[in-house]
Parts: sequence; C-alpha cells; structure tokens
Amino acid sequence: MAESTIVRVSPHEIIFSLDIGTKSVVGIIGKKEEDKFYIIDFEIMEYSSRAMYDGQIHDIDKVANVARKVKENLENRLGFKLTQVAIAAAGRALKTCRVQVSREIDSTKEIDQTMINSLEMEGIQKAQEMLDEEMNSTDTKYYCVGYTVVNYYLNNSIITSLKGHKGDRIDADILATFLPHIVVDSLYTVMNKIGLEVMHLTLEPIAAIHVSIPPKLRLLNLALIDIGAGTSDIAITQDGTIVSYAMASVAGDEITEAIAKEFLLDFDTAEKLKIELNKKDSHTFEDIVGISYTMTTEEIIEKIADVIENLASEIAKKVIQYNGKSPSAVFCIGGGSQIPTLTNYLATKLGLRQERVVVRGTEIIENVEFECNELKGPEFITPIGIGIISVKDGEDNFIRICVNENTIQLFHAKKLFVSDALIKAGFNAKKLIARRGKNLNITVNGEKKIIKGGIGEPAKIYLNGKLSSLDAQINNKDEIIVETAVDGLDACLSLNEFIKDINSVNFNGLDISLINKLLVNGKEVSMEYQIKDGDSITFVKINTVEELLNRFNMHYQDYCVYVNGSEVGKDFVLSHKDEIVTSKRKQTLAIEKKDKEISKSNQKNHTIEVFVNEERIQIQKKERQLIFVDIFDYFDFDRTKVKGILVLKLNGERANYTDKIKDGDKIEIYWGK
Repeated sequence: MAESTIVRVSPHEIIFSLDIGTKSVVGIIGKKEEDKFYIIDFEIMEYSSRAMYDGQIHDIDKVANVARKVKENLENRLGFKLTQVAIAAAGRALKTCRVQVSREIDSTKEIDQTMINSLEMEGIQKAQEMLDEEMNSTDTKYYCVGYTVVNYYLNNSIITSLKGHKGDRIDADILATFLPHIVVDSLYTVMNKIGLEVMHLTLEPIAAIHVSIPPKLRLLNLALIDIGAGTSDIAITQDGTIVSYAMASVAGDEITEAIAKEFLLDFDTAEKLKIELNKKDSHTFEDIVGISYTMTTEEIIEKIADVIENLASEIAKKVIQYNGKSPSAVFCIGGGSQIPTLTNYLATKLGLRQERVVVRGTEIIENVEFECNELKGPEFITPIGIGIISVKDGEDNFIRICVNENTIQLFHAKKLFVSDALIKAGFNAKKLIARRGKNLNITVNGEKKIIKGGIGEPAKIYLNGKLSSLDAQINNKDEIIVETAVDGLDACLSLNEFIKDINSVNFNGLDISLINKLLVNGKEVSMEYQIKDGDSITFVKINTVEELLNRFNMHYQDYCVYVNGSEVGKDFVLSHKDEIVTSKRKQTLAIEKKDKEISKSNQKNHTIEVFVNEERIQIQKKERQLIFVDIFDYFDFDRTKVKGILVLKLNGERANYTDKIKDGDKIEIYWGK
C-alpha cells in the first residue's frame, strides 16, 4: 500500500490499471502529463487461497473479491469511484503449437511473397485446428497473437529464404502462439463483477516490453523473460515488433521447492527465504523439527546450484527453440529473475556475455515519476507497463475488420496484416494461390514427356477498394474483399494437336505432320483421339525431303524443292515449322503435257468421275491407286494463301492426303475457322 495520497486529482485525469497475477492483484493509479507518467497511488493484495493457475482465472469470485478490495482501498484514498480500468491477459495463458505445412508448386514459376505468406497462413490455420483437437473443445476460441517460422524447405532441403527460387515443393515449420478467448472472457467477467469497464486490454509481455525495451531497441533480436512463480513467459522482438511468444513451465517455485527439500522447510518459509536471498548476505531460519540454521546467501545458493542451472537451461532451450538461435541480449523481469546466479547461468546456456543478460527493475522505465512510495524491483515492470501502454495506444486491443462482408474481431496485440484477418475469418489459404492444371505424363517413342496443365489466375485481394496483398497492414474498420484464385485447366490435347506441336511443317501452304505409322498404346486411333495420362505414343519420323515427297507419291526427280526460300537436295533434313514449296521440273511438265494429249485420245473408261464441292471432275486413272492429293491436279484451289484451317472431307468424313478415292466419291475442300 502506498502512503496517503498528497496530490489531489480528478476522476477524468487518472488511469487505473490492474495486474491480475497468480499470487496477488496489483492496482496502480497514474496520470499522463505531457511526456511523463506519474504514479499517484498503488495497492497490492494477495489471495488468501489459490484462485489462479498459469494465468487462467479458476475461481472468479475469489479473484473478484481481492480485486474489489484493491479497488475500494484506492477509491477511499482518492475520494471518488473508479469506473474504468486497463488490464492485461497473462502471457503464461498462451498456447503454442508447432506444425509443418507443404505445398506442391509450379516448378517453372519463381516463388514470390504471396506464395510464402499463403503457406504460412495455411500453417497457422493447421495449428489452430490441431490446438482445437488437443484441447478437445470446439467451443474455445483462440486468437493467433504471434508466430515464427523455424525452417523453410525447398524440395525437402532446408533453405534460409524461399523467395525467388524455383522448385516442385515448398515446406515450412511454424511455431504459432494462441490466446484462449476464455482468458479474456474471465477477465471481463471479474471486471463486470466489481463495476469496472475495460477501457484497454493488452498482453502482459507486451506491457512489459513497452516499458523495459524502448522502441529504438526493438529492431534488435531481443528476448524478454518474465520469471514468475509457476512459469517463465518469453517474448521475442525483431524488426520493431514481437515476433513470437513462448512459455517455460519452470520458474521461481522450482527454487522454493529446492530450498524446502534441502533444508526441511515448509513452502511459505522457503518462499520467504528465497525472496531474502537477493536482499541479505546472512540468513537465520529454523526447519520443521526445530533445528536452527545461520547461513550466507552464497552457502544456500551453492546447495541448490543444480536446480538454478536446470531452471536456466530449460528457459534457454525455449528461447532458442522459438527464436531459432540465441538472441542478441536478454532482459529478465518478474520476482523469479532476482534469484542470485540465475542470469549468469542463462548467459552461459545462451552463449552470451554475462553483461548481455540483465535484470530490469522499475528504475529503467523512462519518463515515470512516483508521487507515492516508489515501486521497486522487476516484479512491478508489468503492472506499470499496463497503465502506460493504455495511454500510449489510446484504444481497445480488439479491432473490427470486414472480410467479404462479414465482420470479425481481432486481438490487436501486434501489427496486424491482411493474412491475420483471413485466418480469423476462416478463409482457406489454398484458395489464394492458383494451382496449375493436372499434367499429362506420356511416353513418346520410349521417352517420357510432360504436357503441362494451365497456369490459372491468382487470388485478388482488395483492401478498402484498392488492390493489395496478404502482407498489407490493417487497421480498425478496414474492409477486405478476396476474389479466390482460379485454378488452371487440366492438360487436354488431341492426337492431331499434339503431332502438329511436336513435328510439323508447312508443305505447299498446308500444315503437314512429319510422322508415319502413328500408334497409341500399340493401336491405330483417330487423329481426334484425346490423349490420356499414361498413354504411349509411337511413330516413324519423316526426316528428309525425299521421305516427305514419297509420302505423297511424289518423286524428287520430278520436282524442285525449296525449304524456307532456298532450294535443297533430296537428303536435306527437315525441322519443325519449316516452310516447304515444290514446283515441277521442266522435263516433268513436258512429259505431263504429252500424257494429257494421250489421255484425250483414250476412252472414257480410263477415267473416274468424282464430285468436288458439287462440281463434276474427271480424273485420269494411273497405274497406282488414286489418292486424295491427286484432286489438286484437276481442281483449282489456291493453297498458298492461307485463309484459315484447311478442311478436307471425303464422303462427309474428315480426310487425309493419302486416303484412297474412287469413282463417284463426293469431296469437299474449303477454308474453315
């Protein structure tokens, strides 16, 4: 209890903060004037019996009764009623969950920040689901108040950063921290019972960091450790914000129990002795059988050194686990931090110099003045911080965001981003990244080939009407609209399209495939056949000019052949998309002229009659079987000026150049779309 308040204040000036601890309730009355925070009065009261465990209120009435007495004692000295309060949820109430998430990705595309954010978001959602199962309750709500990525993986190998790389698969190990909403609800219930309106809510580690680590230092990788009675709460800063939280389930009570066992003391006597270790050099006490001891602090510490070292080791392990490495420095607060030699052991376990692990007391809080008895020691950092941060923030730690026209509440314990809102809204992270359509895996002449599916369209995120991203920071009353990603189409290709794509040329204005004896899974199929996953395609490739001419029953000695504008020989090797033009040689034209003259004198039974585009055409019979391509010697159709897709039909069916024709056949030739 503070001395009688000398300075008189009015109700609208003061800030009333309550720290609901595991063993006691601390109430502080302060006021803000310019850049200073004045502490006018305070009240500390312990519970008569245990009412809280690990930061969670178990007996609401007991906690409410003690909090009410603290409030009333302060009101009596102030001379007016207190109606509003700033409070904090205990860091030891936080729940943590470690998960690994993986995703198959398009190996042709660079990994960007959106893909990484989406993967992390999926991990947090997975952690939340695991936490729900672990707690065996679908009613308990959790807020993600921080997370850290322990490791990234690319194609199953650890990598420092995924951004800019390419691969088939990405993974992430994520440690996510959640605050059970029941903790917040029970705090509000206690405040309602004693007639107080909560004007500000924060987390205890945030309040402690706010006053013990100035903003200019938060860009560094620092750890704040609040060593209480039952647990040690850890908060880690980097890049100006709190990046993760952790809790070690060991703390000051371990030391109390070690003292009790070593010297045969009851718990309360051992606790008093522990507290005195940091204040006196010599101690006199009596065990439960009446034996009296007088020992120095050094002698007592030596007896329980193993327990102190183990406590430091457990805390250090948690720090490294959640930070991925040792931080640059460590600040210790809380009553348990005052145990002699503890910070030395912590420094050793973390591989830091002794001076980089320090205990922070209220004397380091900047711009704070006491107008009552001064609260000294690391155990009062958090209660003061709760009051100061409530003035600094100036608003409740819950903000409201509209996601796709649905309003959600977020716990504003850290910088919040679009991804945080989508997680709280239950938005499926997989719908943010477009998946490439399914590939077709086939074999072509014994070699494996992949026909890739479509790429798709990524999700579009709008923040207050403007195109944004997952890592955009959000504020109270922001509106987010998400248009989900559109997956790419599955690979779909006909045999005809595939053949043209892998090996085709333009022959006298027509697209011609350079293959023969085409089989799918050992069988002949239509060119319209839709290729299926696992198909085996075989064919004989046309390589040279002579082989191509032979396919159309054309003899090289009868033609001049030009490939891409240059005349070539019969052994010239053709390439995909070559342009080929033929013209008859002079001697060939002379022979054909003579043949035509002879044909005129021949009887009519040496010809066949067909209908081309409903026009009657007579074709001279030859020693060989007439084929479709022979039509072009008798029917005037300019194939050099491409006007679309050339359509060839024989008796109503699609035709190929080598299809046989006979008397009376009906033929259609035209440019299609």
